[in-house]
Formats: sequence, structure tokens, C-alpha cells
Amino acid sequence: MTEQTHDIIIVGGGPVGLTLALSFVRFLGGARIALVDRRPFTVPDDKRAYALTASVVRIFTALGLWAELLPEAQPINGMRITDSGTADISRPLFLTFAGDVAPGEPFAHMVPNRVLTAALLNAVGGAVKFVAPASVTGFTGTGGAGVLELGDGRVLAAPLVVAADGAQSALRGMAGIETVGHDYRQAGIVTTITHELHHDGIAYEHFLPAGPFASLPLPGGFRSSLVWTDTLAAADRLKALPLTAAADLIEAAMGATLGAVTVEETLQSFPLRLQLAKRFIGPRLALIGDSAHVIHPVAGQGLNLGLKDAAALAEIAIEALRLGLDPGVPEMLERYERWRRMDTAVMAMVTDQMNRLFSNDIAPVRALRDFGLGLVDRVPPVKDFMIRNAAGLTNRGPRLVAGQPI
Repeated sequence: MTEQTHDIIIVGGGPVGLTLALSFVRFLGGARIALVDRRPFTVPDDKRAYALTASVVRIFTALGLWAELLPEAQPINGMRITDSGTADISRPLFLTFAGDVAPGEPFAHMVPNRVLTAALLNAVGGAVKFVAPASVTGFTGTGGAGVLELGDGRVLAAPLVVAADGAQSALRGMAGIETVGHDYRQAGIVTTITHELHHDGIAYEHFLPAGPFASLPLPGGFRSSLVWTDTLAAADRLKALPLTAAADLIEAAMGATLGAVTVEETLQSFPLRLQLAKRFIGPRLALIGDSAHVIHPVAGQGLNLGLKDAAALAEIAIEALRLGLDPGVPEMLERYERWRRMDTAVMAMVTDQMNRLFSNDIAPVRALRDFGLGLVDRVPPVKDFMIRNAAGLTNRGPRLVAGQPI
């Protein structure tokens, strides 16, 4: 069939791919953008929510989207961290963080998935070409363009193709890019809960022997998003329980932090692993989001890393196209890889070591880590550094991360 030519093709219509598309819409009017996904582009009907750091809030502010998201966003006003063993009745508090990285700027907000996706889809509107549902059956990056073959026979071409198609990225495989990593032999259990006490915008992280347990505040004051790391077998057992029985276990794990608990929806789980692409680029191809990296959710940074990928790639490609340059040549792609690889590697290492340090019940290790947490709690400059790092504001980044237009 006739080849359809574009300036940029993005494969993957999740928040990362949509954010990249919106960057072109906002700052490169008239760009021919194709957004390809194997599923229709619709607003999801679920209760998932994302913790968006201050750096990502600045991205959406620069893109003109944050004002639309803010009414349904819940600022995280603080974080409280506890560490407890299997038989411990209480949840001793070892470390607390205030919520602001600057006056009036919380280090993170919780935003429902449906709200974020709806706002992104509405913002890109008719300015991009939606190609969905469509399966990618072939990719080549030789010559002057990346060429996609779709299952229905269509052929799409662009100087730069972007893989935003997730951890099992088909495009990454077609480009022959391998990954490194390891299986954590853990599962992430997620659900939404309602609770008796008002959360006051506080996020709680309980370090339990099998892995961290976090409750993240949602709008309204009496609902929270739950992320529980446990063994694969424990996750299966928990999912098989009636919701009332699961609520009892969740309440016990929380240590009555928020009072009586009710589970709003069926529990879901997903296996956890560390996975980094050996290269973030290939001929005429750039990887962003989970296509490039999957890290442990202990710090809630997975989506934030992907959105910073989108900000970096957008800046490089938009600058090139404005100057009439080719955004898919090796020197442009290598600049993107250099910009993002170190940030990703550091976060992967930090989350990996945090999980190793806290996912055990060895008494000497617990004593050492609890001493460390208590020490950090008493040194304000260290706490300030840690919270700015969690907010993604420690290193020079793309203009969008600073809230500036491209």
C-alpha cells in the first residue's frame, strides 16, 4: 500500500507517548505526528492514580495542561516512613518529610489515570493522526527514514520513530535491542481503598519484611491508592480472598494508620523486575518510558522517568526540525541517550538497593537501617536533598522539567 510520511511516529498511546505528542503540538505547529497504538484511544474507566513529581508538574505546566489537572489532583503534603518486623504490633515512625520543595510547591501530586489520559487526549485533539487499533508487524531503520509495517498492510515512514510501547516493546525487539536486569521474585499489588480517618494529604510508606507497603492520598480525603510489594505466592493468596478479608489484612499491614479500611475494587498484581535496555536508541529509533527502563516501584518513579524521557527527546527533535535538520540521525539520537541514560541508571540503582535493604527481616540489618533513617530525620539538609531528588529537581534537565517552553 502507499507509504504515508510523517515528521515523527510515536508507537504507544499511554501517558508517555501522549505527552511527547503534545510537546510537538504545543511547540512545533504544523508538525506531522502519527500516534500508533494496538488499542483504541479511549479514556480508561479505572481507579488507578499516578504520583506525579514536582518536575513532571512543571512539564505539564509548560505544556498548558496542569491547570486542567489541578482541580482533581491531590497534593502530597508530607510522607511518613516506618519500618516493622513480621510480629511487630506497632509501626514506629523513623522518618518524616514535609511536602514542599519550594513554598507552595508540593514535591508530588496524585492524579487519577482517567483524568490525566482524558486531558492528554483532548489536548492533542485533531493535531495528530491517530492510528488505532493497529499492530506493528515490521520495522526497518535503514536509509533516510524509519519505516513501520502495520498488520492491515499500511506502511508509515518518518525520520524518527519513537518506541513508547511498554516493557514488552515490540519495536525494541524488532530493532534488535537487548535488555539487562533481573527478576525481583516479587509482585506489586495495587488497589484503591477508602478509610475511616482523613489522610490530610500524607503518604505512608511501611517497610515490611517482604517488601514496601505504601498508601498514597487521593482527592476527597478518605480514599488512598495502595501499592503493596510482596512475594508472588502472597499476592496470589491475597487476590483470592473476599474483599472484606483482604481489607482486614491491609488494615493490619497499615497498623491502623488510617483507621478501618474498605477495598473499593478487585486487587490486581504484576510481577516486578529491573529491566534496562542496553541502548536507548537504534537506527531511526528512540526508546522512551517502559520501553527503555522498568524499575522497582519502591520510590514511585517509573512514570516520572518516562515523562522526563519525553521532555528530553521533544527538546532535541523540535530544535532539530526548527533548523531544518534530521531528528533521526545518530548524533541527535546519541545526544538523547547521553541525556537520559545516567539519570535512569542512578534511579534504577537507588530503587534496587532500597528494595534489597528493606525487603528482609534480619535483625542486625533492621537495626542499621533504622539507625540510618533516624539519623537522616535529624539532619534537615540531608532531608531537603532527598526530597528534591524525589521531586526530580536535582540535576539540570530539559527545559520542560524547569517549566520553560521549548
